[in-house]
Amino acid sequence: MQEPDLITEGLNLLILGMGFVFVFLTLLVVATTLMSKSINHFFPEAEEPAPAKAGKAAALPTEQNSEVIAAISAAIHLHRHRNKN
Repeated sequence: MQEPDLITEGLNLLILGMGFVFVFLTLLVVATTLMSKSINHFFPEAEEPAPAKAGKAAALPTEQNSEVIAAISAAIHLHRHRNKN
């Protein structure tokens, strides 16, 4: 085989291979999109009711909020004392 024939054969394989990959990935995107739309159509997500009070403090009960603050404060205190040494 001559070198121009090898280069032509290589380019043909390159175009054919990249074409197949492009077509496969395009079909994969289309199939995934269609499946997602069909799932959302048949099983819609339930809407969550909006909380009565807005803000981060209203999200947690007072007892739980104070426990979270205490845990965060203890973690910061421990981190600062470990890094001093």
